[in-house]
Amino acid sequence: MGGPMARRLLKGGVSLTAWNRTANKAEAVVKLGARATTTPAEAVNDADVVITMLKDGPVVADLLFGQGVAAAMRPGTLFIDMSSIAPAEAKEHANRLEERKVRYLDAPVSGGTKGAALGKLAIMAGGTPEDFADAEPVFTSMGRATHVGPIGAGQLCKLANQIIVAITIGAVSEAFILAGAGGADRANVRKALQGGFASSRILDEHGLRMVKRDFEPGGPAKFQTKDLRNALDAAKEAGLELPITKKLHELFAEMTSGILAERDHSALLVHLEQMNDLDPTEN
Repeated sequence: MGGPMARRLLKGGVSLTAWNRTANKAEAVVKLGARATTTPAEAVNDADVVITMLKDGPVVADLLFGQGVAAAMRPGTLFIDMSSIAPAEAKEHANRLEERKVRYLDAPVSGGTKGAALGKLAIMAGGTPEDFADAEPVFTSMGRATHVGPIGAGQLCKLANQIIVAITIGAVSEAFILAGAGGADRANVRKALQGGFASSRILDEHGLRMVKRDFEPGGPAKFQTKDLRNALDAAKEAGLELPITKKLHELFAEMTSGILAERDHSALLVHLEQMNDLDPTEN
């Protein structure tokens, strides 16, 4: 995700300094005009805005407080974490940065690598309205940003997104399995459903992946599992029960305990086929 997002920033005229823990991954954006550094602290010490896009909360915390990024940022710097992490982690990071007078937005995204490349990400931002307003010119290059509430609200909105995505992937998978078992053609079932109330982007895009059996990751299933776990943790903190989300987390956890962990999250279909001892070539 970080690569196409960085390219969109450069295309939007943003002066960019890049750091990646795998150094050669920064080479593509350097060719487009970015400057690369050998340490993350060096990348941020003269920045007005710092953006991170990392796999989870512990990695973000290590970068900030273990590798010196927080200490290297100037007072008044706007730090935007676009990773998908737990809301509680976002609040903790914001509190620790506030002690250094560094401003904070949590701004996770939805849209996958395709949306990132096209500059059409849905960006869900939590923080003060003033900090969001300052970030809008940066967000514009990457997609459509919406301020959804205080710090942590962006992550809650992303978890809501992931709940809907996971449940709908599960629904489409089961619908295809049922229809196929009865002799219906899955591709034509998808086509028939697209005009009715069951139509959705999941049916359009992930349903097509399922029909074509193209499970190269746009959104790896292991990250879906992480997000559902974070959603259940947030629900527990709020005193809520989310039984459908709990079941989908169980299914994704089973799926990602094996080789399907690195496949696209639409490969939940494969896990459900295996549960039913189905030969996918016959459905």
